[in-house]
Amino acid sequence: MSSIAVIGAGKWGSALYHALNAKNPCFISSPTPRKMANFIPIEEALKCEYLIFALSSQALHTWLQTHFKNQNAKVLIASKGIEAKTGLFLDEIFKEFLDESQICVLSGPSFAAEVEKHLPTALMINGKNLTLCKEFANFFPPFIKTYIDDDVRGAEICGAYKNVLAIASGICDGLKLGNNARASLISRGLIEMHRFGKFFQAKEETFLGLSGAGDLFLTASSVLSRNYRVGLMLAQNKNLQEILQTLGEVAEGVETAFAIEKLAKENQIYTPIVSEVARILEGKSVKNSVEKLLKQSDWI
Repeated sequence: MSSIAVIGAGKWGSALYHALNAKNPCFISSPTPRKMANFIPIEEALKCEYLIFALSSQALHTWLQTHFKNQNAKVLIASKGIEAKTGLFLDEIFKEFLDESQICVLSGPSFAAEVEKHLPTALMINGKNLTLCKEFANFFPPFIKTYIDDDVRGAEICGAYKNVLAIASGICDGLKLGNNARASLISRGLIEMHRFGKFFQAKEETFLGLSGAGDLFLTASSVLSRNYRVGLMLAQNKNLQEILQTLGEVAEGVETAFAIEKLAKENQIYTPIVSEVARILEGKSVKNSVEKLLKQSDWI
C-alpha cells in the first residue's frame, strides 16, 4: 500500500486529505499541529512516498529549505501562486530539491468547501512524467474526475493568474458594475492570462480547459473564493491590512499580483488588468483604476 501524506492542513489541504482518504489510507501534517484524524508530525509525513503540498505559495520556498529532506519523494503541488520576491514558479522551487520527473501539479475548479462535501468536480494533473501523473490520478475518489497532461507551466500560470483576476472580479461586483461588466472582465482576463502564458510556451488548450477557463470562471464569480472577497472589500475602500485581518486566510492573489507584474515587466508582456489590481492593492482608488481600463483603447 502506497504511503500518502498531505502537507498543509488549511481548508484546501484538509479538503484534499478527506478526498484522498476516502479511497486510500492517507496522513496529513502541517507546520502548526492540528487535532484531526491521521495527523502526524512533519518529520514523519515527509517519509511518505507520495506527498501532496498545500502550503502557502509565498512560504513554500523557505519551508522546503528548512525541512525538506526526502530525495525520493513523489510530489503533487496543490498550492497555487508565484513567489513574489523571486518570480519563481512553484515547480521551479521544487526542482531545487527533486528531479522534474518527481513533480506534478494539480489544477482546476476546486473550492475546498465543495471538495470537503464530496461534491463532483474535474481536475488536471500535469507533469513531465505522465506515469507519475497517472499514479496520483488513481488516488483520487470517484467524485473527482482527473485528466492528465504535461503542460506544467500552463497549469501553474492558470492557477496563479486566476486568483488575481478573481480580485478584479470582486472589485467589479463590489462596485455594482453589473453582469455585463463582470463577463467582459473575466473574458478579457482570460485573454490576458493566455498572452502571459504564451510567452512561457504554455499550451493554448490549457487556458481553454479546466486549469484555465474552468478555474477562472469559478474563482472569479463566487464569494466562496477568498480572492473574490478581497476584491469585494477593496471596492468598499477598505485598506489591505484590514481586509486580510477580516479574511483570516491566505489570499494568494495578493502577492501573486506583484509576482506576475514583476515577470511581465521583465519580459515586456502586456498585463493591464493585473497591473491595475497591483496598483489598487497599493492604495490606488478602485474607481480611478476602472476608469483607466475603460479609457485604454488597447486593454482588450
